[in-house]
Amino acid sequence: MRAEIVGVGTEILLGQICNDNAQWMSQKLAEIGWDVLFHQAVGDNLGRITDILRVALSRADVVLVTGGLGPTQDDITREGIAAALGARLVREPEIERFLRKRFAAFGRVMPESNLQQADVPEGGRYFVPKRGTAPGLAFERADGVRLYAVAGVPSEMREMMDEHILPEMAALSGPAALVSSTVRVAGMSESKVAEVLDDLYRGSANPSIAYLAGGGETKVRITAKAASRPEAEALIDPVAEEVRARLGEHAYTTDDETLEQVVARLLKASAMTVACAESLTGGSLGVRLSWAPGSSSSFLGSAVCYTTESKRSILGVSQSTIEEYGVVSEQCALEMACGARRLFGASVALSLTGVAGPEEHGGKPVGMVCVGLCGEDVEEARTFRAPGDREMVRRWAEQAALDLLRRHLAGLPVPAQLGPATGTAD
Repeated sequence: MRAEIVGVGTEILLGQICNDNAQWMSQKLAEIGWDVLFHQAVGDNLGRITDILRVALSRADVVLVTGGLGPTQDDITREGIAAALGARLVREPEIERFLRKRFAAFGRVMPESNLQQADVPEGGRYFVPKRGTAPGLAFERADGVRLYAVAGVPSEMREMMDEHILPEMAALSGPAALVSSTVRVAGMSESKVAEVLDDLYRGSANPSIAYLAGGGETKVRITAKAASRPEAEALIDPVAEEVRARLGEHAYTTDDETLEQVVARLLKASAMTVACAESLTGGSLGVRLSWAPGSSSSFLGSAVCYTTESKRSILGVSQSTIEEYGVVSEQCALEMACGARRLFGASVALSLTGVAGPEEHGGKPVGMVCVGLCGEDVEEARTFRAPGDREMVRRWAEQAALDLLRRHLAGLPVPAQLGPATGTAD
């Protein structure tokens, strides 16, 4: 069964809001076995809304529309729906009574403009809301194609979807589930991952394989469709295991965990503590290490030493190291890590120093990152060149440090390169 989601609102096109409604709806529809083939967004223009809906109705079994059901002049989704369906709008007395009662309950006089919310395409149905004042709309054409329209306010949209629309759509599709599992990969680029998994990608339709790169990592999504969730999972499991086996130590989870969640779990299992020394990242590595629930038992703190003087006076980086190698060097990174370990009394400590940009520093190029780890009987440091802008360089640095710690805790070897590996550095 094919679904299409249309978000109405010029604010979406202007980038003033993110269309999170479409994401939530897609997730819910996947759970009941619907394939969402298109997301569309359109501004508050009657002609364009009408055109977009006609296209959607021509290629989907169900069209879901969010937004534009309010009481103001630019709320014209009803008119667009009526035009696309070739139906006239009719005033529903029950909705009008509901609106007047809703305003009276709050001791307010209802503006006459709210009455447009009582208009429904002739032959259609409506759902009176528990939240807000915008009723949901439903219409089924003679050919069986359906259209649902709900408010753009997320809480109101979810109420309508959960209580009315999703149950109806689940009944239409029958027993079905669309399930995804995600393998996350660190230290290997999207193009290299795709190369390793090429025959799996080409040879499997159900489950299917897709890639998503961003934030210094690559995700491999494995999706299967079946009559039930357990049946879909049974299709996914052997493929996910093969993906994990091929990617080896680069695959850090098959449960769609973040890298910091994996590290937190390993720290807890080993009863070890960690501290940080940060220059390049300005504290964001510590934020990620403190994010996981229960992290206070393992994360002791982060020393943000952005200046050369603070590296020397707080972390104990030697003047000779600074003069000979510079503050962006593996030697400095190691001394920073060991200084943080002493300072906090941690089992192990991480450090990050580098050049985030926009200009080079001390002859070191933009994107150069040095990461260090200091623990009992272990000192490791790596240097790599991160791609992208200032924000992306910092993200790559965080990922490399967390991956270094993951490998140490899991007893895995540390590769020569922790950052972007062979291939496109997404």
